[in-house]
Formats: sequence, structure tokens, C-alpha cells
Amino acid sequence: MNQKLLAQLYPILDALPAALRGKILSQAQAVAVPAGTLLFDERQPCSGFPFIVKGSIRVLKPAANGRELPLYRVLPGETCIITSSCLLGHADYNARAVAETDTTLMLLPRPLFEELIAQPAFRDFVFRLFSERIADLMQLIEEVAFRRLDQRLAGLLLGRGKRLNTTHQQLADELGSVREIVTRLLNGFAGQGLVRLGREEVEILDSAGLRRISG
Repeated sequence: MNQKLLAQLYPILDALPAALRGKILSQAQAVAVPAGTLLFDERQPCSGFPFIVKGSIRVLKPAANGRELPLYRVLPGETCIITSSCLLGHADYNARAVAETDTTLMLLPRPLFEELIAQPAFRDFVFRLFSERIADLMQLIEEVAFRRLDQRLAGLLLGRGKRLNTTHQQLADELGSVREIVTRLLNGFAGQGLVRLGREEVEILDSAGLRRISG
């Protein structure tokens, strides 16, 4: 991975001393994984800090009954705050991460992360992302705690265009629910003339009606 591309994705690196930038390039391990790869899981030790170069990582919280609650995505130019917190707290992971698409990342060893976090500019970068993610997670908590699943499903369908190429299972995963319940709700929406269901496709027929349900 060349320095120019990494700096384009993570401009904060330009604020670091040249010696540290050199360490990043020499010590970071390039990792390329296909979609669906489990990157880390609960109770696993955290060994490094990732810079996402390509793809998308989905971070979620698994439950004992097999269901999973999506927490957030990590895209190129972003960082995983759970990884940061585990490194800072010397703790094991308390969530799971899966590559949503074919993904390439640069994995920094723990000692190098500790050198970086001692730099005020990099520390501010990490803590700013902490703040943004916490705001997102607070919104997720409100969604799960105070909105019915049909409201959340209607909101999820809106804003993605007239046709969604997705499966019922994928929608259930997004909502932290199960496919059977999502299928029943979608069939209900179809019965009301709000959507038309096809093979791995949902066509929006009545956006205003979905907005009324989403609240």
C-alpha cells in the first residue's frame, strides 16, 4: 500500500511526524478478505488497529438466540471504535465484525497504535469518531427501544429508491430481527398496496403510506 493512497483516505496521517508515517508503511500488514469473512468475534483478543482501504465492514452484537443487532459500518477513511476501545482498555472484543464486501485493510500492530494515540492529532481523530459513533448508537437504541418493528422496517425501505434489490434475510439482519417476522410484515405491506414483492426485490408503490407507518 503506497503512502499517497493511505494519506488520501486518512488525511490525519499527514499531521504525524515523518518517522511515524514511515513506521506505518513498514509495519502495517495488508489484509485482503472476501465478503462474508469473520474479522473478529466476541471474547477474542484485539491484536491490531485497522485502516480500511477498500470495502465495508459490518459490526454487530450477537445474542444467545442467534439473532444479531447491527451496530455500525466501517468504510474506507473510517475506524472501528470497538477495536480502538479494546486496544485502549486492553480488553477482548465484545462484538463481532464481518466483511460486508470484498475488503482490504492495513492492520497496525498494537505497539504502533499506542505510539499513534500519543500524538494529539491522531488522538483527536479517534475520539472524534468515538463521538460520532456514540451519537449513532444512541439513535439505534432509541429505534430499538421505542419504535415498533413495522415502523423500523418502513423507515428502512424508504430513501433507497423505488426498487430495492435485497432479500428478506438481509432486511432482517439490518433490523436485528428474524426473516419470518420481516416476511410477515412485508406481506402485510404488500396487502395494503404499499409495496410489490419479487424475487430478491422490493418495489415501493406508496412512499407516503410507508412514511405514515414509519412515524
